[in-house]
Amino acid sequence: MRNWAAKRGIDGIHYVSKMSAHEVGIVRSLVSSLVELLDEREGSAPHDELAELTGLRTGHSDAPSDGPLQRLLPDFYRPDEAGDDGVSREFAGDLNAALRSLNEPEIIDAKRSAAQTVLATLPEHAGKVSLTEEQAADWLTAVNDVRLALGSLLDITADHPEGRPGIDPARIDMYHWLSALLDVLVTAMLERAGD
Repeated sequence: MRNWAAKRGIDGIHYVSKMSAHEVGIVRSLVSSLVELLDEREGSAPHDELAELTGLRTGHSDAPSDGPLQRLLPDFYRPDEAGDDGVSREFAGDLNAALRSLNEPEIIDAKRSAAQTVLATLPEHAGKVSLTEEQAADWLTAVNDVRLALGSLLDITADHPEGRPGIDPARIDMYHWLSALLDVLVTAMLERAGD
């Protein structure tokens, strides 16, 4: 992947880069896996008859149990570990359950929509990627979601940027490549915003 560049066209600003067939394949595979993960989470939500009557969609009230989804769909409220905020863990759990049930379907929709933008704007094989500002924002969302999910699988943390021992170095390289992809796109967008 080369640097992203902001180019002005007759229909506005586009962020343009070129990707190799290998890079396109990696992005397509990872983003498709993200969509599947989100679809599975949404599809496993409990049936709610009241939601059918009111038209309000509801999702899970329980937090995801697997690491990647925990990173993508974290709790809304996390009480102070020391307990100094005056909120009981029980109250925090009830609050998170209610907020998750009401908001998770829309969050999943937004993440899936961003991922589908990435899939729709990738070249068939190698080639040029040209994104409107809105599409570029979707790329930031989806690529960051993939990066978070992959980082969770690899146990990458600030203290352990290379993940747990024994992880295939190619997977760590993939994580760092996604980070670089985000960095160069963000830089191009910030430079454009500064003009």
